[in-house]
Amino acid sequence: MPWSVSGLRLGRAWVAAPDPATLRARWTALTGAEGPERERLFRPSRTRTPSAGAAALPGQRSATARFADDPGPCPDPVRVLRAPFDEQWLLPDQRLIDAARPELWRVLDGQQLFLLENPGLLVTAHLPAGRLGRIRPLHRRPGGTEANLAPGLAPLLGGRYGGWVTPEDVLCWILAAGRPGIRGYEVPLPADPGRWRAGVELGHRLLTVQLRGARGGEPPRLPGGRRPYVRAAVTVWPQELGYDPETETLTVGDGAVSPVPAGAWEYEAQGVRVLESWFAARCAHREPEARGLEGFGPAEWPQAWTSDLLALVTTLALLADLAPERAAFTPGPSLPPAELAAARVLPPPRWSRRPASVLDHQEEGPGGQFALL
Repeated sequence: MPWSVSGLRLGRAWVAAPDPATLRARWTALTGAEGPERERLFRPSRTRTPSAGAAALPGQRSATARFADDPGPCPDPVRVLRAPFDEQWLLPDQRLIDAARPELWRVLDGQQLFLLENPGLLVTAHLPAGRLGRIRPLHRRPGGTEANLAPGLAPLLGGRYGGWVTPEDVLCWILAAGRPGIRGYEVPLPADPGRWRAGVELGHRLLTVQLRGARGGEPPRLPGGRRPYVRAAVTVWPQELGYDPETETLTVGDGAVSPVPAGAWEYEAQGVRVLESWFAARCAHREPEARGLEGFGPAEWPQAWTSDLLALVTTLALLADLAPERAAFTPGPSLPPAELAAARVLPPPRWSRRPASVLDHQEEGPGGQFALL
């Protein structure tokens, strides 16, 4: 997957939140302020200030005049991935984002998937908008019309393994066989067709769990008897998240969810427990250091968040179950590099490392001018 993009750099935390209502409230407060107060709430950086305009993000409707002159209506928040397994919402206004990576927005659609190196491998159907490492889109153009694969790779593998190889097959193999190396993730390609099929099957199961029902799929479920349920509703804002390994009970303040397998509670990404990171993100607006717009958030614990928590526990439990199988998987002898070089798969051409020229419609630039790409 030669083309990769650095992660979005938001520049100000208040442009993202766990619920869209909070973002609309923050927008109302910001646009209702004037002068120095608006400047303070905006949190200017070297890249973005209220007096600077910016182009509209591809596929999004937002004003392009200077924010200080005409903020325009609040753009509809979009679903993003803010941290591993933490789906939140973002205001898609490039005037508010230091580095929005428009090249990613151009290829964002219902066919797209993003592979993240964070340092584990993670796939999401949502736009990654956090410190999630390098982003490798599965497709270089909208509609899945051009795969982000080294040219010639899929035909070579198809001939080797005796069948049609799709871009998603390659993605599944990466999930199963990719391992950290000196120069990033290394993905050996097996010489044995049987190992290829076994790896793709394992990767498909990993992908299904990680996507969590995105793209119209069924959300993953644990077997009956292992599915988590709400045993006690959250009635007051929870101060902490706790876990009892003996009863497999996750406590959310005065609320309780069980059964929660130990593997889900202990599951880590980027060196922290995913469940604790998820909970901290939803309580961030209540922290003493939350200032300005970052202090805006729900006054009561939303019931929808408890439903999201149940889905997250399911995802982590299933991934924990698959972890030993993935750790034990071996690709066997690899295809010789000379074969890849002879097929001109390696090294990939320079153009494949850059975004494709995508301009199917006019994009509004700063101040209402149309962008030329």
